[in-house]
Amino acid sequence: MEKHDQRLRFEQLILPHLDAAYNLAYWLIHNDQDAQDMVQEAYLRAFRFFQGFRGGDGRVWLLTIVRNTCYTWLQQRRTDELTIPFEEELHDLECDALNPEVLHLHRIDQQRLKDALGALPVEFREVMILRELEELSYKEISAVAHVPLGTVMSRLARARKWLQRYLADEMNEEKKI
Repeated sequence: MEKHDQRLRFEQLILPHLDAAYNLAYWLIHNDQDAQDMVQEAYLRAFRFFQGFRGGDGRVWLLTIVRNTCYTWLQQRRTDELTIPFEEELHDLECDALNPEVLHLHRIDQQRLKDALGALPVEFREVMILRELEELSYKEISAVAHVPLGTVMSRLARARKWLQRYLADEMNEEKKI
């Protein structure tokens, strides 16, 4: 395949998944700048090895590369996961958008959920992000994470139960105050 044709095919099949790549990298790395670096590195790797891509789902292929790039980076750093606050734009809150109390409560809820996701062990957080935020199927998650389908289901169940317990404990602590 000619280099120009290969580049065009790469742009069509892989570049549209940039947001999903960043999302996964951010939740694995917990740092905006490092996640951007990991996505850039993953895209360079993907482009370098694109001639070996034999079709299929480009998103799953790319997210596998992002995942592997992030884990390699984490292993090289041999550090605990970094936790840097993640600033996310507020979603449309309809008519309550201008109510300061509603905005404050919404921010608190968002922060609780981010804290809970961030506290999950990385293998559970990974499957939650791929399933709930990236909307990958169990089979696609299995391919990205290189684990059996049953492991994906087990990790999701454990992650959901852990999040439920974590958030319930948070609410109980708040009621005591």
